[in-house]
Amino acid sequence: MDTTSTSEAPAVSIRGLRKQYGDVAAVDGIDLDIARGETFALLGPNGAGKSTTIEILEGYRLRTGGDASVLGVDPARGGLEWKSRIGIVLQSGTESGAMTVREQLAHFAGLYPHPRDVDEVIAAVGLDEKARTRIAKLSGGQRRRLDVALGIVGRPELLFLDEPTTGFDPEARREFWDLIRELKREGTTILLTTHYLDEAAQLGDRAGIIIGGKLVDVGPVHELGGAEARVPIVRWRDRDGSPRETRTERPAELVASVARELGTEPAELEVIRPSLEDIYLDLVRAAGAETRETEEARA
Repeated sequence: MDTTSTSEAPAVSIRGLRKQYGDVAAVDGIDLDIARGETFALLGPNGAGKSTTIEILEGYRLRTGGDASVLGVDPARGGLEWKSRIGIVLQSGTESGAMTVREQLAHFAGLYPHPRDVDEVIAAVGLDEKARTRIAKLSGGQRRRLDVALGIVGRPELLFLDEPTTGFDPEARREFWDLIRELKREGTTILLTTHYLDEAAQLGDRAGIIIGGKLVDVGPVHELGGAEARVPIVRWRDRDGSPRETRTERPAELVASVARELGTEPAELEVIRPSLEDIYLDLVRAAGAETRETEEARA
């Protein structure tokens, strides 16, 4: 694999990525490129392989097979200079309860060659009033904000965000989204994992859905699942009370046709345009059904 670090090369490039634990493939042959400056959301249910994939790319976990390049470097061999170019926000942060928020951030900033201004970072994550508060006295949501601050203070080229807004209230989540958009405007590449599909839709240029260690779909957020998955669904009850459901590109025409047939407006009429959540859940169910069929065929 060409690992030349140029502005044209992808920030992340993986081919045939695998991580095996005994007979279980936690990551099963993933191919993916993430462009520089892109915000990419990696989605999937618990145990799907998201965190394992991210940890391989961060250099925390060794892969079993395949190739990986992160900012032009194999993450399994990334040294201090490479690590200074990435920022990481883990699902759970480290404990440094005796230090204040500002002390902890100043310490981390000193580890990087071109850090952000500490006070600006504190303001950006909404911890101005807690700057002199010891970390042990912060609430769970405030600690999460500190985790994010620690991840961005080094001015990373590539930022890994693993469930970053867990514990945030709705207002704090939207403020965080504004921060991520600002980082994107500055050219930061962002790899985000989240269970909040609205967050993926708000922030992601593209998204990938990983299920059972496989990347089952990838593309612009508004195109996931393909055109067919976004066809509106019309639901109603027939004369005998039985439920009916039809997908159609022309829901108004279908409703008018059913009304003429029934001689009245259909009971419990709904016209549903599938959301990202609907499409995501359909893909998860389909992948689960396929896995069960494969296991039954092997039995």
